[in-house]
Amino acid sequence: MGSEKVILPKKEELKGLMIDLLDDVRALDKMLQADVFEKDTIRIGAEQELCLVDHNWKPAMKNLDILEALDHDLFTTELAKFNMEVNVDPLEFKGKCLSQMEKNISDLLKMARAKAKEQGTDIILTGILPTIRKGDLVMDSLTPFKRYKALVTSIAKLRGKEELELNILGMDELRTTHNSPLPEACNTGFQVHLQVKPEEFARKYNIAQAIAGPALAIATNSPILFGKRLWHETRIALFQQAIDVRTAGDNLRDRSARVMFGTRWVENSILEIYKEDIMRFRVLLGSSEKEDAIGKVERGETPNLYALGIHNSTVYRWNRPCYGVSKGIPHLRIENRVLPSGPTVKDEMANAALWLGLMNGLEDHYPDVRQNMAFDRAKANFLKACRNGMNTKFYWMNGSSYYASDLLINELLPIAKEGLLKANVDKRDVKRYMDILEGRAKTAQTGSQWMLNSYGKLLKETSQEEARVAITSSIVKQQNSNKAVHEWELASLDDLEDWQPTELIVEDFMQTELFTVEEDDIIPLVADIMDWQTLRYVPVENEKDELIGLVTSRHIRRYLLTQYRNLQKGKTTEVPTVKELMITNPITIAPRDSITKAIDLMHDHGIGCLPVVDDQKHLLGIITEKDYMKVVGRLTYQHFQTKMKQVAKKQTKKVAKKASKK
Repeated sequence: MGSEKVILPKKEELKGLMIDLLDDVRALDKMLQADVFEKDTIRIGAEQELCLVDHNWKPAMKNLDILEALDHDLFTTELAKFNMEVNVDPLEFKGKCLSQMEKNISDLLKMARAKAKEQGTDIILTGILPTIRKGDLVMDSLTPFKRYKALVTSIAKLRGKEELELNILGMDELRTTHNSPLPEACNTGFQVHLQVKPEEFARKYNIAQAIAGPALAIATNSPILFGKRLWHETRIALFQQAIDVRTAGDNLRDRSARVMFGTRWVENSILEIYKEDIMRFRVLLGSSEKEDAIGKVERGETPNLYALGIHNSTVYRWNRPCYGVSKGIPHLRIENRVLPSGPTVKDEMANAALWLGLMNGLEDHYPDVRQNMAFDRAKANFLKACRNGMNTKFYWMNGSSYYASDLLINELLPIAKEGLLKANVDKRDVKRYMDILEGRAKTAQTGSQWMLNSYGKLLKETSQEEARVAITSSIVKQQNSNKAVHEWELASLDDLEDWQPTELIVEDFMQTELFTVEEDDIIPLVADIMDWQTLRYVPVENEKDELIGLVTSRHIRRYLLTQYRNLQKGKTTEVPTVKELMITNPITIAPRDSITKAIDLMHDHGIGCLPVVDDQKHLLGIITEKDYMKVVGRLTYQHFQTKMKQVAKKQTKKVAKKASKK
């Protein structure tokens, strides 16, 4: 449904919207009883989400410009200006559908990349862009459509405040707040759709839930957010927290997040899920389109079920039930929202092949998964896979348990192959995608593991910022190769070749792991902190985390010199506090200011550091002359590399010229 048809309802409109929603459920019930759904043809489909990056591998706010240049019905917007989506035409689930879908997506991305290049940007397939910054997630980055504005407004209203809390613990820990729901836009996925017959819906949906964990474990591609190494599929946690409207209380009531795995197996029908979601979640949005859904059904017409569709779009089950209409005929689909975008289209289609094959083949081995696995174990498998990827040990059928690689290689890949062949999918396609998955399972190099290995290697050689840029640059380059991710080489500093750090901002370079003191602390404490951590500057904060001063190594030297002279004279003095020696109004800078402004400030004022603060003077980080020298060093290296290439090019021309004369 187009964004112009979605409205943010007023309080007095909610009653009517709820009536429409309940009427849609009754209409759907009548349609199911009348058995009017398409059954003869089973189709698959996909939605490809992607990120836009500029020439410095940072988010590029260019989606509307690129979409205008493309002028193509299959491309559409996403929540943020640095995201886009490609809706892939559905194909019959048979023959060369998998390789054809890969070709269709690749052709569409080639078109998008060409138009992006004209705008000075590029596209990247990744679950979370490694170079995303908090400063990129402001309301100005929201795609300026009514639907998105209505959605974020509704979420903030239900939450009772604009600020959200993010708390994700992995190898590192992310604990921060943000004043908009835009962190949701960090997430990009590859959503696969499978059409199902109504009478098979419950069984197929339960299979989707049972296989969610293993299918994700081999596909993870989102381990890094704001420079922190978190979950192997961090977007699962980030998405839930970004739009969570629940508040903590002193009771033990259970409240479901709008992003959810589910609460139980489905017993009979798709209606069970829709009814549960209506009971659990308030209406957020409405539609300007009105229809008499029940009347249409009674007249033998097919309703669009607008109200049900919009409500379903604001409840984010990882396996989402979908009602659709194609050429006037209704159908049901299961939308797999588990899989991340990337690392390559080839990898994505291998992930899709695994899921589709299991959806079509697992029932031959386990006719009713409810009899073989407790629902809580399926849910636990999903959460463990999010955190640990291929390092997960899964609960499996009939009380068994296996590590991810063993379960995939010995059971799930063979079953997926059977399921694809049962659907009459081309044998060569089946072998191609199963070989990719087997290679990935044996090496355990998913997109996430590749990023984590690359990051660990690079952090030994360079800064966190340069490591993230190198990884992002390497992803874009290797996505255009013919290699699946398990064949990729790790990112290296050579991937920074075209990076221009002078165009970046303070947030990219500032140090965020800070050691601070308060004004009543004694100077010997500051001296020891500087000695233990080899620091030249220590910020001074109050109890509200506001910057109120700065102590430098110069202050410490003066203090020690005074102490020494007093000892020489046989005098004793009281130990001074930080308040007595600190600079009370240090020069500061904002996180979104340019790195060149920081360099100019330090140069003009003859200072060696700049505390980084927000509008409320909260201390966010610090940038020092050491960080300045990293920028200068990178520029010097790039200048040297450019000169060397020019010399090599001239030498090549000379050799060619001499050869032509001979």
